[in-house]
Amino acid sequence: MARTQLTLAALATSAVPGLDVAYTRKHSAGAHGLFDSALVIDTDGRALIIRVPTSQSAETEQSADLVALRALTTGNRSRLPFDVPEYVGQTPIQGTRAVVYELLAGDSFDADALTGHEGVSGSIGRAIAAIHSLPSAFIGTAGLSQQSAEQCRKDAIDLIDRAANTGYLPAALLRRWEQATDDDALWQFAPAVVHGSMSADSILITDDAVSGILGWSGLAVGDPARDLHWLLAARGDAAELAITAYSTARQGSDTHITQRAMLYAELELARWLLHGVSSHDQSIVDDAVAMLDGLVDTVHSHTQQPLSPETGPIMTVGDVENMLDHMPRAARDYDQHAAMHTDSYNFSGHSMDSDANSDSFDESDDGSEPNDSRTGIIAPDQAASRSASE
Repeated sequence: MARTQLTLAALATSAVPGLDVAYTRKHSAGAHGLFDSALVIDTDGRALIIRVPTSQSAETEQSADLVALRALTTGNRSRLPFDVPEYVGQTPIQGTRAVVYELLAGDSFDADALTGHEGVSGSIGRAIAAIHSLPSAFIGTAGLSQQSAEQCRKDAIDLIDRAANTGYLPAALLRRWEQATDDDALWQFAPAVVHGSMSADSILITDDAVSGILGWSGLAVGDPARDLHWLLAARGDAAELAITAYSTARQGSDTHITQRAMLYAELELARWLLHGVSSHDQSIVDDAVAMLDGLVDTVHSHTQQPLSPETGPIMTVGDVENMLDHMPRAARDYDQHAAMHTDSYNFSGHSMDSDANSDSFDESDDGSEPNDSRTGIIAPDQAASRSASE
């Protein structure tokens, strides 16, 4: 059973000594999310988020996120042109723990909206480049994953092999992907600090620029292309500007990054297939098979830049957009790390003007409600409704 916002607010007072809660409301669609979450406003107007994992996978993600946030010291954060969540406190609860974070200012949008504006799109590219430009020594010090280019290639090979072993992977795609992973030139890159689970849900926007990035549980040293492939699912006209801005900021040091990003985008279909097989959900398997067949048709009907000299034509960004546009939201998001501002949040169930959806935690509260600009909450007409991907 999902915990109420009042229960979560009480946990927040236990996690943060001296916290005096004036207002709270649910920040989650409840039992359907990976976390039970609530927004808490204290008497000084400070906005906090409290989250309690509802599954083992969510608890694992939460632990990884805490390690990453601790690794992002003040010095590291000062090198980034955006804010990173601040850990405030935690308290045990029924075999897990409730964790409290500062709520970052900013609005969330879907990928299409983010890449539909040239200024925002360019800011996204520069923000990702700033992450990849961080000095990598702190990753090892924090005990986080560090992969070489060869290890990144082996991971891709392993994914392809597991997909092939299901018996559902078209032979044409198997050859295409194997030829790409066999191409040494494609994998000659310098590993960098990567966010590791970058998506539209990770990004907060203020004044047409990236103001915050969430969901750091995948922080590691690895292939920077992994942080770019989600852009290929965006239908905004300025999507390619994000990659251009990124390449400019990184001085074009990785000549094959777009090709690897495209490969990772295609391999998302393999991940969806494996998810269906492992969960014994034939409807997901059938859906993945249909999309893989569609991908075969697409890559054989266009003559664009190949993944490698041997693989044949690669899909254009538009082709990928069309392909992923037909992928169910769950197919894109099932393995995404959840952003703490979007824990299965459903705007249709909330109105800042509705007394039915908010509670005063403190009996002395005068009933006043927090300003939207202070909490970073946006109305449905300002941004796309956030999917219950958790």
